[in-house]
Amino acid sequence: MKIEIARDCGFCFGVKRAVKIAEESGGAPTIGELIHNAQEIERLEKDYGVKTYASIEELKGEKKVVVRTHGITKGDLQTLQADGVEVVDATCPFVQKPQKIAREMSEKGYEIVVFGDANHPEVRGVVSYCETPTYVVLDESELEPIKLSSKVAVLSQTTKKAEKFGKIVAYLTRRCKEVRVFNTICNATLKNQDAVRDLATKADVMVIVGGKNSSNTKQLHLIAKSICQNSYHVEKEEELEAAWFEGKKFCGVSAGASTPEWIIKKIVARIEKLSQNPNF
Repeated sequence: MKIEIARDCGFCFGVKRAVKIAEESGGAPTIGELIHNAQEIERLEKDYGVKTYASIEELKGEKKVVVRTHGITKGDLQTLQADGVEVVDATCPFVQKPQKIAREMSEKGYEIVVFGDANHPEVRGVVSYCETPTYVVLDESELEPIKLSSKVAVLSQTTKKAEKFGKIVAYLTRRCKEVRVFNTICNATLKNQDAVRDLATKADVMVIVGGKNSSNTKQLHLIAKSICQNSYHVEKEEELEAAWFEGKKFCGVSAGASTPEWIIKKIVARIEKLSQNPNF
């Protein structure tokens, strides 16, 4: 069976930057998972002493912290600064962009529409910078019961699908007199999505590697499955099943932006052995 890795996949610029910052932080803890990959988080704690706290309330005497790639809320940042904690900011620059846009457009009186998952840390951070009414939606139908202002600014969580964002923008332009559109979907996300789309058209089985709580990995899996029905999302090599590869000739592999190369290599090696020996 042929195995091909997507031309664009795995660690993006923001994740590489954050991991390097954490490795060089002298063991400073992070607030929330630095990236959405449990195995890489475990490696950072084992090799570099980087602990993970769920919230700033758990810090208890820490003098230095690393802010995760997805950022934190404006309120949490202000609290840390007020407490004299040294903040090492590993927020991805592509995540900082929608934070800045949300703040500026809100100050200008625009209501804000965010295409994204309301409970995702990146989205919570963006919303925290808004002073005007803000609506977080995953579908344009969620906007129907809302009485929107004549001035609306719309932006996206960085890891969402451009096609869906376009539908929300189109809906808003039909309803509001003035719509300011900011395409804040990360370029790396778009490249990864295009690459998995191309690979899925050739493959008869697809394996998408990444954290089960990773938004961008979930999007890759959805795209792959829409083209290749035999598409699977795994986080660890142990999740792979020999039955997936029975009778298959071409396996495509892609990975989310928080998936390190060492995990991708382990997955590919396991697929090779399972396809050759199902009892492995």
